[in-house]
Amino acid sequence: MDTTHEMASGASTPDEAEARTVPATDRLVSLDFIRGIAVMGILWANIVAFGQPWAAYMYPAAFKVPHGEFSDWLWVVQFVLIDGKMRGLFTLLFGAGMMLFMEKAWARGATRSLQARRLFWLFGFGLIHFYFIWRGDILVLYSVVGFVAMACLRWKAKTQLVIGLLGYAVGAIMFLGAMFLPYLVADTELGNQPSYIEMRDELASQQKTDIAEGVSETAIIRGGSYADYVGHNFTEHGTDPFTMLFIFGLETFPLMLIGMALYRMGLFGGEMDRRKMRLWGWAGLIVGSALTLPIALWAMGEGFTYWGTLAAFMGVSPLPRLAAVLGLLTLLALWAPTAATGWLGERVTAAGRMAFSNYLGTSIVMLLVFHGWAGGLYGQLGRPELYLVVAMTWALMLLWSKPWLERFRYGPLEWLWRCLTYGKLFALRR
Repeated sequence: MDTTHEMASGASTPDEAEARTVPATDRLVSLDFIRGIAVMGILWANIVAFGQPWAAYMYPAAFKVPHGEFSDWLWVVQFVLIDGKMRGLFTLLFGAGMMLFMEKAWARGATRSLQARRLFWLFGFGLIHFYFIWRGDILVLYSVVGFVAMACLRWKAKTQLVIGLLGYAVGAIMFLGAMFLPYLVADTELGNQPSYIEMRDELASQQKTDIAEGVSETAIIRGGSYADYVGHNFTEHGTDPFTMLFIFGLETFPLMLIGMALYRMGLFGGEMDRRKMRLWGWAGLIVGSALTLPIALWAMGEGFTYWGTLAAFMGVSPLPRLAAVLGLLTLLALWAPTAATGWLGERVTAAGRMAFSNYLGTSIVMLLVFHGWAGGLYGQLGRPELYLVVAMTWALMLLWSKPWLERFRYGPLEWLWRCLTYGKLFALRR
């Protein structure tokens, strides 16, 4: 999931480039443009977890409304094009942003303690996001892993790249072993063998528990108060932000290193050979997506079983996903200088400059759309209708970001984060 969300995603988060003390006109536009694409895409990735029970993100049977054949094919489209990709973009950009931030800090004589304060406050924002707004937060993950990645800032770019790629591959292989065995035991004849019967029963019990959690949470979100929702997050999911460290840390740390390396190698500043960027970008995107499609079709052919979809998401797809994410990043970096000058591109870039505000702001909007004490649409919309919510929220994001930045120097949360990081009040209005 791109939550936390990605988040992951995504899971997920944007990296806040405005924490620099250089003028906004001096920024790398490609970073902001790609960040804008990512912050919009992360909503597409997470919308099911916003509007339906958590398990429905991967497992269509957990939907509270029918999930017909058309929605099944939309599941395939999202799996191939979006799932994990936006979280990957965010993480790469976060690593690049850490490197950019420290380059500017070192040039002024500052030390890594400035980055540490920045990550400390990000940790606080993440906890507020998780417990009080939406538990798909990824900011806590990014802040904690960011503290580890700080130790690697002085490494050579090539070392960062190699260690990042190898680390990601090792993590992906570990996930493959950890997540594919449950599918084999739960959904194939392997589970009938005497040595696996107990494990099969445990997996069946775990599936029932996860679905039951979705039922109880649905009742709270639909019929409970906001205080009931917050209390549920504290009592039933109090340790989840830290559990995420073990689940996604093996992916997040390597991607941050890769992002640092690519920034230093000139990917975002137009310093790489454009022909090679185009070649490797399309190769990564096409090959990664082509290898991901059979995984999606396999999961659909298996009937979207609980452990089958989990294996597809977390066990089989990470390696081809990396190729697709790196290809997409490269093509967007190649396209950004031209695209960011058009009417739509300017708005996407503005959304990227305010990605932190847009990321958390989107969660607040979804809270108001879906919870029973507000819009009351939780569990009411199918996948196509949820995508309409995504499109309308994209329009809102694009409409407000550029006018805001024409009047103010930073997005509201970017400004707050900057003030907390430096321990002083900066001018907000232009």
